[in-house]
Amino acid sequence: MSTPVLDRTAPTEHPVLDVLAGRWSPRAYDAANEIDEAKLNAALEAARWSPSAYNLQPWRFIVAHRGTALFDQVVSSLVEFNQLWAANAAVLIVSIAETESEDGKPISHAVYDLGQAVAHFSVQAHHDGLVVHQMSGFDPEVVREFADLEPRFSPTTVIAVGELGDASGLPEGLQQAETAPRVRRPIAETVILSA
Repeated sequence: MSTPVLDRTAPTEHPVLDVLAGRWSPRAYDAANEIDEAKLNAALEAARWSPSAYNLQPWRFIVAHRGTALFDQVVSSLVEFNQLWAANAAVLIVSIAETESEDGKPISHAVYDLGQAVAHFSVQAHHDGLVVHQMSGFDPEVVREFADLEPRFSPTTVIAVGELGDASGLPEGLQQAETAPRVRRPIAETVILSA
């Protein structure tokens, strides 16, 4: 089966790298395809080498492949809306912030650094032809329980990864979202002070 092609390039105010302008967050995943492990590993490697204050690397990932019990556990943590489409992804990844060191010292920048790691993951994955959609709609306590996480680890997002699927398989409202114009607040409204 060939991967659907859908140009969702962002209408940027200024030129940016093609991989950044082209990256978007679809909900249509090809449920028939398995993940290309080399591409997944490259994205995890990109995350590994993202910037990290004091090189603490306060990020961890749970990587669950479709068809495994772990995948089903991650799906069970999702809100119902996300379960509608995310179960078709080849892989679901839980991103986890290490908010405290082993000796109990708070890591104030943990979520920031985790975000950078996930951004690097997303850009590499998109570059290699995978699609990524990050979700905040899940129950961290469900993940904490099945993964037996120490309190110092905080499940933060779930990331769907795989190949682009056919949007016609989505519920009607989601089909429209897949092709709706991409919009962002203008830079002038984002930069609150500049001199």
